[in-house]
Amino acid sequence: MTNEDVLATRLSNFTKLSDEECQALRMLARDRVRRVGARVDLVREGERPRSVFLILSGWAYRYKTMEDGRRQIVSFLLPGDLCDLNNFVLAEMDHTISALTALHFVELPHERVAQICEEFPRIARALWWHMLSAISTQRQWTVSLSRSAHERIGHLFCELFLRLQTVGLTRGNMCDLPPTQTELAEATGLTPVHVNRTLQEMRAEGLIVLKDRILEIPDLARLQHAVLFTPNYLHLGQAEAGTSVEKDVAPAVEI
Repeated sequence: MTNEDVLATRLSNFTKLSDEECQALRMLARDRVRRVGARVDLVREGERPRSVFLILSGWAYRYKTMEDGRRQIVSFLLPGDLCDLNNFVLAEMDHTISALTALHFVELPHERVAQICEEFPRIARALWWHMLSAISTQRQWTVSLSRSAHERIGHLFCELFLRLQTVGLTRGNMCDLPPTQTELAEATGLTPVHVNRTLQEMRAEGLIVLKDRILEIPDLARLQHAVLFTPNYLHLGQAEAGTSVEKDVAPAVEI
């Protein structure tokens, strides 16, 4: 799969797309391609949003900085993700989007997104699913604050693995995991020391193997059971389940 295919692959999990629609998404992925290094902010809190970001390769994340300088990561953004489709209504950003790794992304003007939605209603509805999945995932991150450290970290690992698997970026039971322990702490509401101790315990239990920024999950079903992970909030495989636009389950949208 090429970078140009990643958006079509991602949206095809929500809606069955035609060859013409997939080609339109490939063309969208060629618009205004940008490259930045790791730890570079794409847009900062307080700035006026200028476009929608489509992640082609690499990882990004959203974060908030508190008054005392502490940082909270509120989501990880993976290839195929679109950042803030509806940010055109904002006068200013209420969070920062930053590159976690070297990043290839597309800056999509809001007018371009609106145009493709008008031309291809099924793409518009797939984008609705994309937004609903992102909102549902954010709810799960909130729920994770009530989970144990094992459950928080294991839940995050299951989620990231399945999201990467959706766009063909896993290798058997392995995937890249570039966040540092400090960044995992900022994403889970734990301290780096607590994250380190929890990772050691999960390794000892045979739930994970983590080395050189590569995560291996020897038995995904076992890890999911151990951390009480249910993947339904990701809404993957909606197209295969028959929840497609042909059923008219969602209205036409303007984004």
